[in-house]
Amino acid sequence: MARHYDAIVIGTGQSGPALAGRLTDEGLETAVIERKRFGGTCVNNGCIPTKTLIASARTAHVARRAADYGVVIEGAIRADMRRVKARKDAIVRESREGVESSLRGMDRCTVYTGHARFVGPRVVEVNGERLEGERVFINVGGRASVPDMPGLSEVSYYTNSNIMDVDFLPEHLLVVGGSYVGLEFAQMYRRFGSEVTVVQRGPRLVPREDDDVSDAIKQILEGEGIGVRLNAECIGVSRQGARIGMHLDCKDGDPDITGSHVLLAVGRVPNTQDLGLEAAGIEADANGYIQVDDQLRTSAGNVWALGDCNGRGAFTHTSYNDYEIVAANLFDDDPRRVTDRITAYALYVDPPLGRCGMTAREVRASGRRALVATWPMESVGRASERGETQGFMKIVVDAENERILGASLLGIEADEVIHVILDVMYAGASYRTIQRAMHIHPTVAELLPTMLGDLEPLG
Repeated sequence: MARHYDAIVIGTGQSGPALAGRLTDEGLETAVIERKRFGGTCVNNGCIPTKTLIASARTAHVARRAADYGVVIEGAIRADMRRVKARKDAIVRESREGVESSLRGMDRCTVYTGHARFVGPRVVEVNGERLEGERVFINVGGRASVPDMPGLSEVSYYTNSNIMDVDFLPEHLLVVGGSYVGLEFAQMYRRFGSEVTVVQRGPRLVPREDDDVSDAIKQILEGEGIGVRLNAECIGVSRQGARIGMHLDCKDGDPDITGSHVLLAVGRVPNTQDLGLEAAGIEADANGYIQVDDQLRTSAGNVWALGDCNGRGAFTHTSYNDYEIVAANLFDDDPRRVTDRITAYALYVDPPLGRCGMTAREVRASGRRALVATWPMESVGRASERGETQGFMKIVVDAENERILGASLLGIEADEVIHVILDVMYAGASYRTIQRAMHIHPTVAELLPTMLGDLEPLG
């Protein structure tokens, strides 16, 4: 006989613990099931550890540039990778243990550790015990995709998960994938002291961005000594003694390169392959993403899917927003929807890219009449004072209703400044709201009103 709960939450990524807290606060007896590590991707091998490592790498980078600021540092700058990893591990452990402690300390919450699998509608089995829930919430996240690459079975390789165990400096890291995960690790390890080559199948890095953004990011990375190989349509690897050889079918450059280690950063897949979704009548697409409606309900009654596993966003903030949408609909008589949210994310290369709304390319394709303003970071006083003038800011505006359609900010503090634009977009206000505001000097955001005074037709 199955043990009955008012609610079952499967997985403890960004949305799961918050949802469990709300469910128990509403008086519902709730079971939370975690297969392995509490906190999900963000805590264990995503945002928290990578940004911690990036902070260490940036410190090394700034120290090497000390003379540019009139500061003298005697001796060579090097990264002690064991200490770098230890710092990262401590921060991750504190966060992971905090999530677990919070869940175990909740009234009306029972925590199970083990793999959950559906054996019937709203019935799951974990460690041989069956649990039945009036409502079930799936928050199982995703993992790195491993491509069918020739020779891959012959060599060792890293993904964003197992590279977290590295406590040494790779001599030459070959990064397969020129998007967000790959580029963050590429710059990070270059700053730690590794030789790094990024291999990208397509003609541009971060292909979802506008061409000028991709080109600027490539220039920044190459300026730090990172090799970039584009148009690698066919990639194969092989063991060459103690090293790894990689064959590239590229239009330009040597078709063969060698390195000491390989990092695969070619996308993500959902952790749904072993959940027994069919037994619960839960539909998934060909890639394993659970199909949900605009309020995150699955095809099965009283079952919701949140976070990376539903294919409606692959970020910590979209996962948390999924929780907010579900809670608002269930308990607050507030019909929030996934389609209410505006695309927003950041790429944490240094300087970072802050993005919201549509790209200029998407606006052109929509056929609407639009205006654009662009401003180089070298003309931003705060950037000059900090000695970090790479990048530019770009904002696209609807010419008819004056609403901001999107922005790409590549530069110092862009990941924070982007929220000035994002909030005005959510308010549905005219761009003139920003243009007429008095901003604080000296900041990066103070240039937004100025650049919006230079809008011109988007070609």
